[in-house]
Amino acid sequence: MKFERYGIGIAKGMVLTFRHLFRPPITVQYPEEKLVVSRRIRGNELVWFPDKCTGCATCAKSCPQGNIEIVTHVGSENNYVVDKFEIDTGRCMMCGLCVEACPYEALAMGLSYERAQYRRRQLVLSKEELQPSDIRQPSGYARPKIEATLPKQSLLVDWDREREEGGQKLSLVPLSKKRGRGV
Repeated sequence: MKFERYGIGIAKGMVLTFRHLFRPPITVQYPEEKLVVSRRIRGNELVWFPDKCTGCATCAKSCPQGNIEIVTHVGSENNYVVDKFEIDTGRCMMCGLCVEACPYEALAMGLSYERAQYRRRQLVLSKEELQPSDIRQPSGYARPKIEATLPKQSLLVDWDREREEGGQKLSLVPLSKKRGRGV
């Protein structure tokens, strides 16, 4: 009676285990190989476009923790000129409310997720450090125009070996070299 109760479930589980045992691995050797992340990722960085910013401080008002500091003065054409724009990314929870609140699309979430620092003062970013560059690219979170220009996310399970298309192709790394096994 016990085999009837538990035996079928154990047999199904073992069949599934053996099916996955003989498949090629779909893991990534992370520091050497990186996948293309989702277009709408809320990475742990913000990208500020100074040409679009009017200094209205809507982003600072919408931040629930008050991590955005904006100092402006009135310019010659009766507009605001941004003197100081700082974001404390160490305290920021990357909720994206500031990005959604900006009426001029001057603030965007970034694609990067590797922004760890050893000192807290390095996490306070000034307006020069927030501008777009080669390493600081905006994501498509709440920005459909930017999302249309970004590459599609790569998933290893979508890779078709015969046609060589779908996800992202990764090289096979032997166990002894990268994973620390063997000599």
